[in-house]
Amino acid sequence: MTEAHPPGGARAAHGPLQGLKVVEIASTIAGPACTRLLADFGADVIKIEPPEGDPVRQMGRHVKTGQGDVSLYAASILRNKRSVVLDLKLEEDRAVAHALIERADILVENFRPGVMERLGFGYEVLAQRNPGLVMVRISGYGQTGPYAQRPGYGAICEAVGGVRHLTGDPDRPPARVALATTDYLTSVYAAFGAMTALHERARSGLGQVVDAALYEAAFTQLEPMVPAYEKLGLVPMREGPNLPSMAPNSLYPTSDGGYVLIAANSNPTYERLVRLMAQPELMTDPRFASIRSRGEKPHMKALDAIIATWTAQFDGADLEARLREAEVPSSRVYTIADIYADAQFASREMLQQVPHPVLGHTTQAGVVPRLSATPGRIRHTGPDLGADTDAVKRELRPTQEN
Repeated sequence: MTEAHPPGGARAAHGPLQGLKVVEIASTIAGPACTRLLADFGADVIKIEPPEGDPVRQMGRHVKTGQGDVSLYAASILRNKRSVVLDLKLEEDRAVAHALIERADILVENFRPGVMERLGFGYEVLAQRNPGLVMVRISGYGQTGPYAQRPGYGAICEAVGGVRHLTGDPDRPPARVALATTDYLTSVYAAFGAMTALHERARSGLGQVVDAALYEAAFTQLEPMVPAYEKLGLVPMREGPNLPSMAPNSLYPTSDGGYVLIAANSNPTYERLVRLMAQPELMTDPRFASIRSRGEKPHMKALDAIIATWTAQFDGADLEARLREAEVPSSRVYTIADIYADAQFASREMLQQVPHPVLGHTTQAGVVPRLSATPGRIRHTGPDLGADTDAVKRELRPTQEN
């Protein structure tokens, strides 16, 4: 169940993070995605925006209506939050922000290192008034080191972290995934860090700083390659649709012009695929007899060619059905249209219609992960810029008057 965003006032929160107070001074993707995770599970997130709003409100697709443009991205990534407009260059508005942070459990920011300090929001200053505060700092290169002052977006940090070098086909320049993958991965690390710091606070009573760097989040995906370079001097290259050192795991053509991804990584799965293909010699051929031998590049290419010749005999639906029956992990490559038509996404409520005051509703990605006893939920759509400013200031008046 979801509800539209009524103007002003806090909406009743439910979930395992109910009662947790979070202040967000962040923009674009990684910071707002981190707090959206917290908000989905019941945290009261107050998003502080400049008068011109978070740039994320200008990103993605918009719907033109008689009441102006509606940002579809903002409706989702700002959901379950409250929006307060403050100009942190003004002393009066900085005082309001300090009052909010003094009452908060978590502060999430993603300015370049040093900006918060210049505005008077360094951790040492904030911790004097709120020693239990957990301050999550998301940046391109972290709070320290020679690159700390460099501007860093997810795509740039993928290049530094080694991810871009491995993306695409080996005979072409590095490609990119047309999604903010590193921002979203960093947001999960940041939220995990916040929860870890809160667990420690329960013991010590003290907060701390969580330093989440985009380039480091990207780099963690190279985990198996780090020791391999040191010990063996291996510099991996782009593999196209293949999984490095693992076969068969690639895209294979079908007779109707499509592709099916087959991932027969383990020996038992590979055996099931070979039986389905009715080519038992693929089990005894020394090139393909073990996981390690199949993962050698010449052997991988040879095996992929054999499988591609076999898959090209079937149309996509028929091949997918045969592979499912044989319990071989596989799938067509879904588009967003396929996702909307898919029974699994519907059953798991991964496409949720969220009421919207202008559009009637928007369909948004569901809550991840799932908790069996205290699940998260979408309480309301992303608020208009500054929709909760007056209500939040009213909540602060008793504290400010004291």
